[in-house]
Formats: sequence, structure tokens, C-alpha cells
Amino acid sequence: MLKIRLFCAGGMSTSLLVRKMEAAAAEEGLEVDIIAYGVGSIERRIDDTIDVVLLGPQIGYQKASVQAVCNKFGIPCEVIPMTDYGMVNGKNVLALAKKIATSK
Repeated sequence: MLKIRLFCAGGMSTSLLVRKMEAAAAEEGLEVDIIAYGVGSIERRIDDTIDVVLLGPQIGYQKASVQAVCNKFGIPCEVIPMTDYGMVNGKNVLALAKKIATSK
């Protein structure tokens, strides 16, 4: 199972993206656990069971501070490309998550 956590400004704008990612994973037969949160809750939401952390592009400027939290647990962190986020391209964002999860 691939555990992905998405963080954005409030945690709500990524809910549609989560559903699209889950649908893409189902098409691939991949078991996933994907949840979106507001970036303000990252300290409470990250632990050593998470495989990948993805950030909405609107909070990409916070990547360094989020990466510092992720580094405590050896979790890779990446900003979702604006195009994929804006187009709600769950397939591409899932592919990004899988790529960075396998590189850790």
C-alpha cells in the first residue's frame, strides 16, 4: 500500500484531486491511502508510516519547512506541478508520487 499525504492551504482544494488519484490507482490495481490536509497540520499528520508528501503549488514556497519535518521520518516531499494540480490530473500526480516513493 502506498500512503500519500497531500497538503495545501486549507486541505479542501485537494479533495477532488485525491478522488482522481484514487480512481487512477484503482485502474492500475494499486492500493493507496491518500488524504489531504491543510499545511498547518503537518506536524500532527506526518509519521514514519507515510511514503510520500505532496504539496499544492500554492504552498510550494513552504517546501523547505515541510521537507524539514519530512526529513525526520525519511519521507520524500515534492510540490505538485501547477498544470497537473490545475487540471486535477490524478493520473499524473499519482505517477509523481510513485516515482518519488521508489526513489527514497
